[in-house]
Amino acid sequence: MSTGRGRLMAADRVVDQVLEASRSHGCIVIVEEASQAELRFANNTVTTNGTRRDRDVTVIAFRETDTGTAMGTASSSGAADAIDLLRRAEANAATAQAAEDEAPLVTPAQSAPAGEFAEPPVMTSLAGLGNVLDGLADAFGRANAAGTRLAGYAEHHVSTVYLGSSTGLRLRNVEPTGKLEAVARADGGARSAWAATGAEDLATVDVVELEERLDRRLSWGARKLELDAGRYEVVLPPDAVADLIIPLGDATSGREAEEGRSVFSAPNGATRVGESLSPHRFSLRSDPFAEGLECTPFLVSGASGQDVSVFDNGLPLERTEWILDGRLARLRYHRAGAKRSGVKSAAAANNLILEQPGATSTLEDLVGRTERGLLLTCLWYIREVDPATLLLTGLTRDGVYLVEHGEIVGSVNNFRFNESPVDVLSKAIEVGRTERALSREWNEWLNRTAMPPLRVAEFNMSSVSPAT
Repeated sequence: MSTGRGRLMAADRVVDQVLEASRSHGCIVIVEEASQAELRFANNTVTTNGTRRDRDVTVIAFRETDTGTAMGTASSSGAADAIDLLRRAEANAATAQAAEDEAPLVTPAQSAPAGEFAEPPVMTSLAGLGNVLDGLADAFGRANAAGTRLAGYAEHHVSTVYLGSSTGLRLRNVEPTGKLEAVARADGGARSAWAATGAEDLATVDVVELEERLDRRLSWGARKLELDAGRYEVVLPPDAVADLIIPLGDATSGREAEEGRSVFSAPNGATRVGESLSPHRFSLRSDPFAEGLECTPFLVSGASGQDVSVFDNGLPLERTEWILDGRLARLRYHRAGAKRSGVKSAAAANNLILEQPGATSTLEDLVGRTERGLLLTCLWYIREVDPATLLLTGLTRDGVYLVEHGEIVGSVNNFRFNESPVDVLSKAIEVGRTERALSREWNEWLNRTAMPPLRVAEFNMSSVSPAT
């Protein structure tokens, strides 16, 4: 939607208008304003660029019944009729059964500190792409001279969320997100390499550094080698580690674990909380206040799920350790589910951090200590095969390199792999220092990640892939 602000009611006024007109026993209103600037490039030239703006409004109405609280929702994009949404939500609540995730609505005393609720949403523009445009222009010139081709995508997205409820809750938060992804190809596509970076402010992105990563990886591919499928020692850069660990974070459902449907299930409805997952002192956590990865510090949800509840809207989010000292420390529960299970509720913030305290080694250090193995710079097309073991399958892409005696000696063919991230943590030989990472597979859903490079034994390359 590209409608200007003059044709939209102010977001804070939408919230107030709905709450003033509500006939429900309780009501929650969520308005999310999104502004995005983006550009695409291919064959060493920008192909498209532009900006867009979107608005999503969700109204949640609650109705008391003889057996509990029923809930109805209605959502719309663009210049929605807020009162019409409210009446639709109330009508849905009127025919709904009592909700199993019922809990008292969050009050201002329980909520995260509110900012200036009436302030307008933050907008981005092509200027929000920072120095990326200028940096790419210079990179295109160097690529043309070297006979390589660059293609990719850059975006800067700003989300401003307004959350209000009939308890007097009023919260507003601004969350900027940016990324730059690029693929370099040489020899008519016979050699290729991928590199990317994420940042809240793209003015901080070093295009030259990303270009140097691509050039270095292309140079490693000058020698071509063929290898069979099998189990290999591998070195995973932080970006590839994020590809594997994000599904692990998604698997921390308390309800799924208790119902025997998860890698974290134990017999008789128990879970593996407290069990050691790795000999390394890994910490896996989400933290809305993590430096450089800051995100919305309160829960926002337009629909209930297994471990998230609309009743919990506005609940403060905090640093939460899912794995601590290599042991499973906690699983996700909404408040109602936590009460039933006799545990503390826990919700994930919009980031994920894997770390071994005290680790200082770089990716280059891990490669240098590899006698023989593979450097996997990029994983792709990852899918879950078995939730009971969290077995994933996927492909390597745009850069698999053979390491011998601590040196990269050439590129090899692509593989299909079958691995569980839980097993990857248990089979890790060495862990490096944690740094900002961008998953290739999942960055559209989770941009804010920080991961270490890993050296892992017996990584299962199940078959050779014909992908190029």
